[in-house]
Amino acid sequence: MSKDAKSKTRAVAENRKARFSYEVLDTYEAGLVLTGTEVKSLREGQANIQESYASAEDGEIWLINSYLPEYLQGNRFNHEPRRRRKLLLNKKEMAKLSQSVDREGMTMVPLKIYFNDRGRAKLLIGLARGKKLHDKRETEKTRDWAREKGRLLKDRG
Repeated sequence: MSKDAKSKTRAVAENRKARFSYEVLDTYEAGLVLTGTEVKSLREGQANIQESYASAEDGEIWLINSYLPEYLQGNRFNHEPRRRRKLLLNKKEMAKLSQSVDREGMTMVPLKIYFNDRGRAKLLIGLARGKKLHDKRETEKTRDWAREKGRLLKDRG
């Protein structure tokens, strides 16, 4: 990816713990239905999606328990920080996500909120399966070994 492409998509909030706790099988890009003060708050880069999750209800997908702090200059038109936010996906994607959750016992995990090259707020959703404790230990071992290997190669050459 070129430097221009990286600068166009700017991550606002990232759920780094999700990739450790879940095995992400597929990802989807969804739009967010936001109010004006929520967009301004996102542009300041203080959102948190660590404890949030996505849920399929009544044929729509919702982002629940995400935290967007109130915009300081928002006065009485400010938003509620932990309100449910509707996600914008096409019908096929919504059907596939809700079927995977219902039938296969998977989870919709928000991975990242970012602004795309057109300035629109987007959410990267992962269709994931929860990891067991031994899987988490294995992930940690491989990460530690990669870090140690990098140190050894750096010292050597």
